[in-house]
Amino acid sequence: MGVLVQKFGGTSVQTYEKMNEVCKIVDSYRKNDENLKLVIVVSAMGRKGDPYATDTLINLVKNINKNPLKRELDTLMSCGEIISGTVFTNMLIEKGIDATFLTGAQAGIITDNNYGNSKIIDINPKRINEELDKNKVVVVAGFQGVTVNGDVTTLGRGGSDTSAVAIGKALNCDTVEIYTDVDGIMTADPRIEPNAKVLESIGYEEVFQMADKGAKVIHPRAVQLAKSANMMLIIKNTLNPLAKGTKIGVEKFNLSRKLVYEKEKEIKCAVANQDNISQIKIKEAQNDLFIEVLNEIEKNLISIDMINFFVNYKAFTINEENIDKVEEILKKFDLKYEILKNCSKVTLISEDIVGIPGVMARIVRALTRYNINLLQTSDSHMTVSCLVETKNMLDAVHAIHNEFN
Repeated sequence: MGVLVQKFGGTSVQTYEKMNEVCKIVDSYRKNDENLKLVIVVSAMGRKGDPYATDTLINLVKNINKNPLKRELDTLMSCGEIISGTVFTNMLIEKGIDATFLTGAQAGIITDNNYGNSKIIDINPKRINEELDKNKVVVVAGFQGVTVNGDVTTLGRGGSDTSAVAIGKALNCDTVEIYTDVDGIMTADPRIEPNAKVLESIGYEEVFQMADKGAKVIHPRAVQLAKSANMMLIIKNTLNPLAKGTKIGVEKFNLSRKLVYEKEKEIKCAVANQDNISQIKIKEAQNDLFIEVLNEIEKNLISIDMINFFVNYKAFTINEENIDKVEEILKKFDLKYEILKNCSKVTLISEDIVGIPGVMARIVRALTRYNINLLQTSDSHMTVSCLVETKNMLDAVHAIHNEFN
């Protein structure tokens, strides 16, 4: 008798009508396998602007106090998933499906006390198993847990993905299904690239890089957790549940691609994009002074990216929300610098580019055809990131996606 965890995001539980579609999915799984035990993890209803979305709840406090206490804010934010979980559970019951609802605490999710971005340190699935043994569908509030002292915590943006995978790991599941509003993981954001295609399968590392580089497919922490549990993730569409979706975890399930000769090998890639980036160029700074600057930036908990050393200057990128603090640090060291705001990072991601010559040349040629100025690059074993001005981001995505797909 198996257990399957299914997670439904905010757009999937946004309205009664959409919740009704989720009920149909749950009912179909139960009818197809009467021995299957189901755990449903839900996000808050809708997205920014919706009455019970997380951002709406946050604004209830921030309209009064712009710097609310994180502990109290976590308690408030957790209400979104409690609302959606309670409503959805009652909808299941009304349709004749025996169900029960558990908060993160009731489900046994224990976290540290890093309010707003807590990490799960343990899960005791005793209560979940007790309810499953009664043949109930167990609905669990995602995005939340509780400290050992009983304080409510939240897991950060995308935390419901992490909740679902962590619960799946605690219940020894082989598979966790993540439902969203697209047919699967795509080769690019379909809102930007109309020729984006659904990927049938993808490895843990590739999808982690996509999430880390800006693609809003699944939270990176959830991917890491799935990999540690050797668990398959399947990304599916709530409104098109018959679509195959995208399977994450090809390492375990041997969904390897057909072997071909090197010269015939097609490079299968995805393109991710990330906005709100600024480029910092520091001129005439010796290495020891530059290291002091980096140390000071680190002390202020500011993340830097795309660091490059050139003959006359050193360059790196930061999130634009950190501009004022970084500029304050640079002035402290009396450095000559330039800041270019309104930049975007466009990243090519594929395990197939490892050791393949000419990838960067193809990227440069593609961007040149669109008259895009390439500001800076960085790469790893399966990614090549390009910094461009945000005004050129759309064309950069099109250029690279068309070149490799």
